[in-house]
Amino acid sequence: MADTTKIEDKLERKKVKRAARKKAAPKAPRTGPRGENKKKLKKAARGVSKR
Repeated sequence: MADTTKIEDKLERKKVKRAARKKAAPKAPRTGPRGENKKKLKKAARGVSKR
């Protein structure tokens, strides 16, 4: 993404970001399910938070 930290005007910054997004290569489709690297929890006692 383009570096827009120097641009003060909000609308101008938005334009630059949108142009950069359009120009960027499309993301590849997912290979695995979302959240596959999250910590898994087998069984918890009552009253214990999951995460």
